[in-house]
This record gives sequence, C-alpha cells and structure tokens, in this order.
Amino acid sequence: MTAETLRLGIAGLGTVGTGVLKLVGEHADLISQRAGRRLVVTAVSARDRSKDRGVDLTGPAWFDDPVQLARDADVDVVLELIGGADGVAKTVVETAIAQGKPVVTANKALLAIHGPALAAAADRAGITLAYEAAVAGGIPAIKGIRDGLAANPLTAVFGILNGTCNYILTEMRESGREFAEVLAEAQALGYAEADPRFDVDGIDAAHKLAILAGLSFNGRIAFDDVHVEGIRPIAAVDIAYAEELGYRIKLLGIARRGSAGSNRVEMRVHPCLVPLDTPIATVEGVFNAVVATGGPVDQIMMVGRGAGAGPTASAVVADVIDVARGFRAPALGMPTGTLPDLAPVPMDERFGAYYVRLRVIDRPGVIADIGAAMRDEGVSIESFLQKGRATVGGTVPVILVTHECAEASLRRALGPIAGSATVVDDPVVIRIEPLAA
Repeated sequence: MTAETLRLGIAGLGTVGTGVLKLVGEHADLISQRAGRRLVVTAVSARDRSKDRGVDLTGPAWFDDPVQLARDADVDVVLELIGGADGVAKTVVETAIAQGKPVVTANKALLAIHGPALAAAADRAGITLAYEAAVAGGIPAIKGIRDGLAANPLTAVFGILNGTCNYILTEMRESGREFAEVLAEAQALGYAEADPRFDVDGIDAAHKLAILAGLSFNGRIAFDDVHVEGIRPIAAVDIAYAEELGYRIKLLGIARRGSAGSNRVEMRVHPCLVPLDTPIATVEGVFNAVVATGGPVDQIMMVGRGAGAGPTASAVVADVIDVARGFRAPALGMPTGTLPDLAPVPMDERFGAYYVRLRVIDRPGVIADIGAAMRDEGVSIESFLQKGRATVGGTVPVILVTHECAEASLRRALGPIAGSATVVDDPVVIRIEPLAA
C-alpha cells in the first residue's frame, strides 16, 4: 500500500461486483478526490473467466481461487461480493481478516449468521469490516444508525427491506391481479430471481433485520430467533379490503427492544397492515425504507432503492472510501467484547390488533359461531365485513378486525374456527401495525 493508492481485490463479479468495477472506472477522479487517494482494482476473481461482463478485465490479475486473492500481497482491501452464508465467501472474509486486510462486503446472509464472530475477529485484528451494501442497497442505513444516531438509545428499527416483495404488493394493489401473476412479471422484468424463495418467503428481509437489530441495540443476534413469514398467502382481496379499512399491506421487518435495560427484543418479518396516513405506507415499487426510533432524534426514515447494480455498488464504494480515509468504526457499533446476547420475544407475546380473512359456507349462524369462539378466548372483534351472498352451499369471504389482544389468544380462538365444517381453507391472519415505538 502507498499513500497515493489503495489496491482493491474484488471476489465475485456478478451484478454487484461488475457494478463496482464500472463505478470505480467511470468516476475515478471524483472518487479519488473524495477518498484522498486513488482506488485501483488490482485483482478479481469469479467462476467463469470467459463470460462477457461488459467491463475491461485486462488490467487486474485474475484469480480462479478467491481465497488466494485474499492472500495476494498486491491487494490492500478485499471486497467480498460472492454471496452466501457459508462456503467460499466466509473463507474469503476470514482469510482477509487473518491477513490484516480490511474487508468490504455486501453479504447479508453471511453477516446475519456469522456477523458477531467476524466482527470480533476484525476487532482483534484492528481492521475494518464494512457492510453498508448488505442492507437496503443505496440507502446509508448502516452508517445512519451506527454513526449518525450514535448518541441515541434506539428502541425500535423497522422497515421495508425487500424491494421484490414491495414491488409485488404494489402491483397487486394497482392492478388487482393475484400474487402468482405479478411474481411472474417481476421475474420477467428482473425484479425477482428465477428461484424467488429468499425474497417472497421473507428470508432476505430477515437477514437484513437481524443485522439492523444487532447494530441498533448493540447486541448479538441469533438469526434463528427472527420470526419469518412471507407474502405468498396475500390475495388481491386482502389488499382491496385493507384499503377499504384504511390500511396498506407491506412486508415489514420489525425489531423492538423491551424496557430500558432489557435484552429481550421482538424480531419479526411478516406482512402488516399499516395505516394509510403513515409515511411508510407511501413507499412503493422497488423502493426500501428504514425507520429508526428512540432518543433525542425521536424517529427518522430513510428511503431509496434497495437493490440493483448501481445502488449496491454505490454503498460498496462508499465503504472503500472510508477505508481510504483511514476511518474505522466497530462493525457492530461497539467493541464486540461488550455486546450482550439479545433474547427473542416469542410471537405468542405479541399484543396488537389483527385482520383475519375466513372463507365460510354462507349459511345462518356462521358469524355467531365465529364470534363465540373469539369471545371464549377473550378476543374482542372491532368489525365484521362481508359483501354479497353466495349461492346455496357456496362460500363467501368474511373479514374481521380484532381489538388489541395477545397473539396466543387469537391463535387459540382460530383453532376451532379453522376446524369448523363451515370454514373452508386456512384463515389468513395479518397483523395490524400502528408503527408506534
């Protein structure tokens, strides 16, 4: 390393890695001026050397083995852009840290599962582990929380953390189409992967929430403690009824800390009904939003594009510029040796209101039976909604909205309801979130 040059090794030349190469090349002068030194990509690694990526790869050294790239003496900073929680991506990061080289990564799965251990290793080595690009793409959510809000004892962090799901829910609302049709369109447009499970089943958002929760509450999160639900059960009728009731459906990641001094944290990803007059209800399409609450700042909201080559590469290069400037902060906001384990609050303890959709056989007494089952578990119903009548023996959707209650009580009430001969299909339950701290 010289005072004038910072040499970068990029492990992984997919969408993000190629985007970083383009960004560093196209804006070299501006980036160098802001970094205080010239950034040069001296090494790259990917599985397919022959693939045309639309960038000039004649300058950097090519490594078939990305672990060897991490060891190369001509690489000062390792950019891990391979992806995946384990395997070669983890080995590359561990190798770079062992070599005393700063690491910049966009790997949310790796950090959600192994983040505390990797952060501890980076602390011991006295080097940077930076990961702005791992959460919400081009939104500076990590630096915003870790640095900008460092004086604030945060009580909650939540947001729209997956642009694919937000796009699908937006299109379903605007077009009235069902999930499967809109998902197919999102795949055709490149907004969803061919295998969309990580996105639509909530796993991608859960990875990001685990990172945000650990950073916001200065503790160690076990990823398996995050409750995860996706958007597959949401139907066009749910979105229409939600609008009629004054809500919009969003897939949210929500982390909320218990009382002061408590290490218990709600950590959950699931569809929510949010009031139409809340700012997050207006975040549409592929955009993400991150909201942090607590302390003197009260609440802030950051909105932007959460994925794609440009926004994610922007976040990667911003981390590299910090390294070039000599800036280093603890990866998790505090030295890892001081961080407690954070314990999850079970979903049964969630207390709030609920939207429930039932498909019932249209016959006298059905509504009374549903009300009785709710009453027996202490669940108060705020409103019923049923439109139209079915032919004899046919079914109709019935929508009910509860007053606030414990989730365990609602689940107990729904047991006999779901098992009733007059109820067809499993109940669809969506939590109503007023989004107060």
